[in-house]
Amino acid sequence: MTPLLIANGLVIDTAPAPTVLGTADVLVEDGRIAAVGPGLAAPAGAEVIDATGRIVMPGFVDTHRHTWQAALRAILPDSSLPAYLDRILGELAPRYRPDDVFAGTLAGALECLDSGITTLVDWSHIQLGPAHTDASIAALRASGIRAVFGYCYGGDGDLDAETRRVHQEYSGGPITMALAALGPEIAGEERALVEWRTARDLGLPITVHMGGHSTRTAARGLAFLEDNGLIDHPTTYVHANFYTDDDFKRIAGYNGTVSVSPAIEAALDIGHAPTGRARTAGVPTGLSADTVTSGPGDMFSLMRTAYVLERGRPDGAGLGFTTADALRTATIEGADVAGLADVTGSLTPGKQADVLILRTDTPGMAAAHDPVAAVVLSADTRSVDTVLVGGRVVKRGGALVDQDVPSLLTSLADSAERLTRGTPRG
Repeated sequence: MTPLLIANGLVIDTAPAPTVLGTADVLVEDGRIAAVGPGLAAPAGAEVIDATGRIVMPGFVDTHRHTWQAALRAILPDSSLPAYLDRILGELAPRYRPDDVFAGTLAGALECLDSGITTLVDWSHIQLGPAHTDASIAALRASGIRAVFGYCYGGDGDLDAETRRVHQEYSGGPITMALAALGPEIAGEERALVEWRTARDLGLPITVHMGGHSTRTAARGLAFLEDNGLIDHPTTYVHANFYTDDDFKRIAGYNGTVSVSPAIEAALDIGHAPTGRARTAGVPTGLSADTVTSGPGDMFSLMRTAYVLERGRPDGAGLGFTTADALRTATIEGADVAGLADVTGSLTPGKQADVLILRTDTPGMAAAHDPVAAVVLSADTRSVDTVLVGGRVVKRGGALVDQDVPSLLTSLADSAERLTRGTPRG
C-alpha cells in the first residue's frame, strides 16, 4: 500500500481524551498510523493530502445499527416502539429477499462512510436464511467499511449450527463477528442460554437489546445473566435505559459496555438516554443510529442529541457532560464498545488509519474557537471532505470513490417500492 501523508491539518486526537494537537501531519504506512506530529517528511513515493484549513481526526464508530433498513428511511416518523416492531419487523422484514438485503446494507454502510463513520456494528436481524446472510456480508465488504457483523439468527432450524457455519465461513479480514442475541428479554431465556453458550464456545462477543423495556424486565434480565454465570461474557447492552445506577455498576464490574441510541430512544419513547449515568458508573458507552426508519443516520446528529439530552437532565444532573465527552463516545469509547479499541478510534501510532478530514471553510464551521466543540455542535455531513479506512481513501473531495452510487440508489429505490407497495405510508 502506498504511504500517505495528511499534511498541515488541525489535528484532534481522542485518546485518552479528545485533545487538539494543533497544526500537524499524520503519516500512514501499510494502512496504519505511523506517526503524528508537525513537520513530518513524506516517504519517497508517498501520496500527500493537503489538509490545510481542515480538521483531521479519527473516524466515528457507530455501535449499533440495523443497516439493512436503509430502504425504509423515514417510513415511521412520530411513532413508538410497538409500532416499529409491528410495521418494520412484523410486516416488512418478512418481504426481504437477499437482493433487498444487499441493497439496503450497502446503501446504509455507504451512508455511514459518507458521513464520516468508519466503523460500524451492524446488528443484522434480517437473517431469514443463508442467502440473506451471504448478501449482508457481501454488502459490508463491498462498501469498504470496517464492520462488526452482529449475526442474529432468524431461521427455524439450529441456531448453534448456523452461527458456527457463519463464523467458520466468514471469520478473518476487516469484517469481524459478534453474536446479536434476542434473549433473554425479547425471545426468552431458553434462547439466551443457547446464544451465550454458542458465543462463549466461538469466542464471540454478544450485543443484545436489554434494559430498554421496563425497570422490572431490566432487573430480571440482568439477574438471569448473573444466576446462569453468563454476565461475565463480553456483552454490549443496547437501549439500557431502565437500568439503575447500581445496575450500571454491576455491568461495569463485569466489563460490560453500553450502546446508546439517543435519537431513537427519544423518538420512539424507549426511555431517557442513559449516556451520563452509564459513564459515571464506569461503563464504556458508545453512540448509535439504530434505525433510519425513525431517526437520523449521521454521527453529528447523534452527538448533538446525546449532548443536549444529557445536559438537559433535571436538576442539572447532566451538566458535567461536555462536548469532549460526546466526541469521545463517538470515537475511542465507541471503539471500546465495538471491541476494537486496539484497532481504531484514535490516531495512536500502530492503529488502523481510520481517519476523517473535515472542512472548516463553510459558514457553519468558520471562525470556530473550540475545534472539539465545533465538531460536536456545528459540523454536519457537508463538512466531511475525505475519509480513510485502513489507510484506503473511500471518500475524497466530498464524494465517495470506487462506488457506483447512482446504480445503487436505483436498486434501493426499486427495493423500497417493492417492499412497501400496497402498504400505508408513515
